[in-house]
Amino acid sequence: MNIDPRRSEAFLAAIDGGSLEAAASQLKITPSAVSQRITALEQDMGTPLLVRSRPCRPTAPGMRLLQFLRRRALLEAEFLAEQADETGPVRITLAVNNDTLATWLLPALAPLLIAEGLLVEFVLDNQGHTFALLEQGLALACVSGETAPMRGCTVTPLGTMRYRMVASPGFAARWFPDGIRRDAARRAPVMVFDRKDTLQSAFLLQHFGLPEGAYPFYYVPASDPYVQSIRFGLGYGLLPLEQCAAMLDAGQLVDLTPDLYVDVPLFWHAWRIQPPRLERMGAALVKAARAVLLPLPSA
Repeated sequence: MNIDPRRSEAFLAAIDGGSLEAAASQLKITPSAVSQRITALEQDMGTPLLVRSRPCRPTAPGMRLLQFLRRRALLEAEFLAEQADETGPVRITLAVNNDTLATWLLPALAPLLIAEGLLVEFVLDNQGHTFALLEQGLALACVSGETAPMRGCTVTPLGTMRYRMVASPGFAARWFPDGIRRDAARRAPVMVFDRKDTLQSAFLLQHFGLPEGAYPFYYVPASDPYVQSIRFGLGYGLLPLEQCAAMLDAGQLVDLTPDLYVDVPLFWHAWRIQPPRLERMGAALVKAARAVLLPLPSA
């Protein structure tokens, strides 16, 4: 069975645009025509592929089809560039966690992305959720905390991102003049990245017996503003060592728990069969990560 290109194009446009109307605008056809093409594709495949919600999302079979279509498009673009003896730009989607993008990833990849002509869409999520984006076909590779590879993919250890519990000197003097104590931690505001961020709550529960909600907190779901909110003394929170080491050395931040920290292991997930440029990018990413991150603990 061949996959009709116009029908698969409509399916991809609905996923990327989030609605049949957005897909119709992209393809210069009516929403009804988009729906008809997707319905025909579902009939060809013998299974529902798209949940027509807002935003549109793929079903489980739709996720597998989406993975295939993304990879096919990338391989086709790479093949045509090679046949034409050129290195035209190729667009790829990578799912990474915010702290990785904010610290070591861009300095490591920028020279290679420029040299290879790779145009990257970075999709940001918690390291516990980036793997799902790969599963759903919304990314071609990911940096994740997941240790097991998806079928058809490989997983490569990158290293450990270590987080320290830090605060501004003024905040520490106000709330924790004698170090963190449970009673003080019940009153001092905590900086939380977003609703998926469990690092702070797990730390406070494990070391101080404080359940989530037993203390005041802020949500600041952007990496630089999150760091600045701690520097400005709004609250205290966990920062990766790569992001806070210089500020600790300069006295702009203080480590509230020198003997306690959180280690987050990271792994690179990519398809076994991939274009050469993406393979070279993955190799550069792994090399850079291992030069910056702490080694993973031995099994």
